[in-house]
Amino acid sequence: MLSSDTLQLGLSSMTHLISRLTRKTFNVQRGEILPVIVAGLFFFFILTALMLLRPARDALGMQRGIEAIRWLFIGTAVATLLVNPVFGWMVSRFQRLRFISATYAFFALSLVGFWCLLIFAPGAVGERSGQVFYVWFSVFNLFVTMVFWALLADLFSGDQGKRLFALIAVGGTLGAIFGPWLSSQLAKPLGTPGLLLVAACFLALAILTAWILVWLRLDHQSTELGDTPANLQGEEAERIGGDAWAGLRAVISSPYLLGVAAYVLLMTLMATLIYFTRLQIVAAAATDLDTRTALLGSIDMWTQTAVLLLQLTLTGHIVKRFGLGAALAILPIATAIGFIGLAIYGSFAVLILLEATNRAVQRGLTRPAREALFTVVSREEKYKAKAIVDTFLYRTGDVIGAQAEGVLGRLGFALGGLASIVIPTAIVWAALGLWLGRAHTARTATAARTKS
Repeated sequence: MLSSDTLQLGLSSMTHLISRLTRKTFNVQRGEILPVIVAGLFFFFILTALMLLRPARDALGMQRGIEAIRWLFIGTAVATLLVNPVFGWMVSRFQRLRFISATYAFFALSLVGFWCLLIFAPGAVGERSGQVFYVWFSVFNLFVTMVFWALLADLFSGDQGKRLFALIAVGGTLGAIFGPWLSSQLAKPLGTPGLLLVAACFLALAILTAWILVWLRLDHQSTELGDTPANLQGEEAERIGGDAWAGLRAVISSPYLLGVAAYVLLMTLMATLIYFTRLQIVAAAATDLDTRTALLGSIDMWTQTAVLLLQLTLTGHIVKRFGLGAALAILPIATAIGFIGLAIYGSFAVLILLEATNRAVQRGLTRPAREALFTVVSREEKYKAKAIVDTFLYRTGDVIGAQAEGVLGRLGFALGGLASIVIPTAIVWAALGLWLGRAHTARTATAARTKS
């Protein structure tokens, strides 16, 4: 039999080997593994809740035709503008974990409210309530992911963001794959109202993991900085302060944040052009609600699978070797190439390939790189300015893209004409990404000199 010393030595060697493989393959340092796992689980819960409901959101939005969705985009942009000062006020008045928990709790209670409507007043559910749910879900989608990434930018350094955010995003991708699968398994036994409660439960789990993640990082920072946990807990209890509109002023006054805002605006504009092209083809291919929902869900599933492969294999290595600027520039280049292919061939298969590639690069590569940009701004800007950029300006890009697509369609622009507009825009977009990468590097170096 093996002695206890031999067994302990074997376990120690295995642990050391796993640690080396983790550091080499995923660029994770000692002491970061547990926070990365918890952060990934946190994102898994959020994306599972979102993707449980997304196919139904898109299908409900199409009930009154594609033109109605363009107006729903405007409604969503207005709603995010109205919600932003409320969120900014919460950030100013409450401790970090309290306003994060309150945000997730609000959306969870909203899901319970929709459940009550479907169960106790089903006769009131119609096209109008479907539109309300579409707008609410779009706001919900932006805010719950924005709060998650703002917290990560607050807890991790600039170097850690470049190394770890892509790996943490794998948790969200797994949730985005698991959510539609869980929806397909529970839709019949629980019905659509039951799915709302399941999503609310996942948001409750997200609140729990947010608290665990914060205290893990506090403990790690106390060890790393030689500070006492009590001092760092006192820092956690402090309010960020400021006022409700500080985020908007920060975006306007900072060239760096203006660059981030412009990048997001162009990204969403392009994504919206692809989105409406997809809706038109899906509307022509399927006429009933259930078939559309199934087709949209299938596209989501395969896209998320591509995202997962990208996150696990290439993202971390691209960011490490070429920097954030290159990672941000890849999406504009891929989008331009996709539109050229669509203009040449114009088939449904090419469209799906374009959308899958665009979303895979955006979520698997660009999103972690874009979130790392916020690791070098002030704490107030991480929450308030980021909220403006990731919600209102994000939806403003949607509105511009939706209206532009409608105008181009009425003017008779075919896919070739659309590509002639997309390509020069993508060149500007890529150049902006490269500039942001250099600006982030300069800010990181300045912060390092200040600390030393």
